[in-house]
Amino acid sequence: MDKKTIWIRAAMLLMVIMLSLTACGGGDGKQQPPEETPTQTPSEEPTLPTQVPVTFSAPYTGLPHEVEPVNRPIAVMVNNFSAARPQSGLTNADVVWEVLAEGGITRLIAIFQSTDALTDTIGPIRSNRPYLIDVADSYKAVMSHAGASPEGYGILQKQKKPYLDEISNAGPYYWRSKDRKAPHNLYSNLKKLREGAAKRGYDNDKPQIAYTFTEAGSVASDPLAKTAEQLSFIFTLKNYKVGYQYDASTSVYKRTINGEPHIDKNNDQQLSATNLIIFETAHKTLDNEGRLSVDLTKGGKALLFQKGKVMEAEWVRASDGMLRWVKDGKELELIPGKTFIHIVPSKASLLDHITIEQSSEQTS
Repeated sequence: MDKKTIWIRAAMLLMVIMLSLTACGGGDGKQQPPEETPTQTPSEEPTLPTQVPVTFSAPYTGLPHEVEPVNRPIAVMVNNFSAARPQSGLTNADVVWEVLAEGGITRLIAIFQSTDALTDTIGPIRSNRPYLIDVADSYKAVMSHAGASPEGYGILQKQKKPYLDEISNAGPYYWRSKDRKAPHNLYSNLKKLREGAAKRGYDNDKPQIAYTFTEAGSVASDPLAKTAEQLSFIFTLKNYKVGYQYDASTSVYKRTINGEPHIDKNNDQQLSATNLIIFETAHKTLDNEGRLSVDLTKGGKALLFQKGKVMEAEWVRASDGMLRWVKDGKELELIPGKTFIHIVPSKASLLDHITIEQSSEQTS
């Protein structure tokens, strides 16, 4: 057999083998792609936060905030004449002071620092006095008011205090309501007041001072603290009586005036506070208009109410300018929450102003 014949036969044999293999593959004779082996992926671990948000405390309430409250306080002089009630915006204040003005009528100083309720109405807003300036200045606050006594204007202008007066330098940042008659119808809000403060060039400084807070407070740890779940007191007028009733379910004192709930007109909520402070100091009538001087320097007796109990203490003017409450030389601790502070004349003793209910007994 020659070589040519051998090559032909070999080629034919190879062709037969290939056809046999194709037939064994089945189907349409097309070669099937190899099966893919699944790729193994490692199981994913749960993603954990890389950083826990820092919680800050507001300097005048001790309440937690995700963002540090650094705005300069705004102190609003709020009208407390009967025709001005119910007022607006007081439930947003960190601290509320109550002090006598003329004729036995009190004025409220509402300190706003940590709230973000910038567009809520505040007022009615009234005039300023030297001792009201003194309270506001202790917080390094920008003052909001409508007018001032001659002495008040002298202090504001000569000492270059930060103030927004509706009459003299900040009218566009206020408005008059048609729901009430003047002068009990002047209002503003924190957005406008902060815009006014910026326009006047008042620094929006971070507060450098704060109260001392603990969850327990100072009263609970005082073995001499007495039960004080309900109290009422007067400043000078017997037909104006402030009252507070302790609510154990919320750990706050709810405020009344002449036995009726004192309400915020914005939200119909009753005013309430975690800490109540009442202290006495010398008051002096200056003129026929009944304008007063109120001593906020010398110190004196005070009462601190927390969680349905009361303890006797003293008030002092501290080196940082703040009024603080102490016992045995140590500053008292407030409970996180709002604080209401009341200044009564020392002509009568402090306890002569107040009726405190201790359980079923009532003592004066």
